[in-house]
Amino acid sequence: MDGKRALVIGSGGGIGAALIDRLVASGRFNRIYAGNRRPHSWHHPNVTSLTIDILDDATLAEAGRQIARDGVLDLVIVATGLLHRGTDIRPEKCLRQLDASVMAEVFAVNSIGPALVAKHILPLLGRRQRAVAIFLSARVGSIADNRLGGWHSYRASKAALNALVRCFAIELARNSPDAIVAALHPGTVDTPLSQPFQARIAGSSLFSADHSAASILAVIDQLAPTDSGGFFSWDGRPIPF
Repeated sequence: MDGKRALVIGSGGGIGAALIDRLVASGRFNRIYAGNRRPHSWHHPNVTSLTIDILDDATLAEAGRQIARDGVLDLVIVATGLLHRGTDIRPEKCLRQLDASVMAEVFAVNSIGPALVAKHILPLLGRRQRAVAIFLSARVGSIADNRLGGWHSYRASKAALNALVRCFAIELARNSPDAIVAALHPGTVDTPLSQPFQARIAGSSLFSADHSAASILAVIDQLAPTDSGGFFSWDGRPIPF
């Protein structure tokens, strides 16, 4: 992907910021767009900050217009997600904890937002060369791999994202046979998203954001068009839907 163009949405998060740093350090991209609800300055000439709220069609459309003026995209990574927030949103341990408003917000961020990103951004992928779009998911979104239950809203919203990714891949393949759209589990990463649950995680299973970003980019390099629509782990192994 030397001399290519990339977009990372969720660049203000731990994984998103690490991805920007890794893409810059690689020297393979001459333009990197850093999309976030509250954009900040990146002290590198190849990084352009964009205001992107994944639940706001207007900001996504404007970001799309700005990117399109420069050309096509070769890589898109959507690194957004919601698992908990203060005392308002927590993963459910049992059915009686289900709350409609919480479920709606979790689904909005984890499923609907990425779908709106796909609507505005996937058409910007180059059609005549290899192009990749990655949506960060979670292993707990695997229905086949669910042995514990609980975390109902988060599990279901990520399962919905995985289903959407398969739909995106099928549609994109009609006009862009070399494009790859996939869901990717980044591992358990030492970020605010996982912080309340780290006590139960073995040290060797808790990754730094930089390690996760490096793994994500390594998997991206390995993916082929036949992998489009799939769900993969940080180490490149397929995860069952």
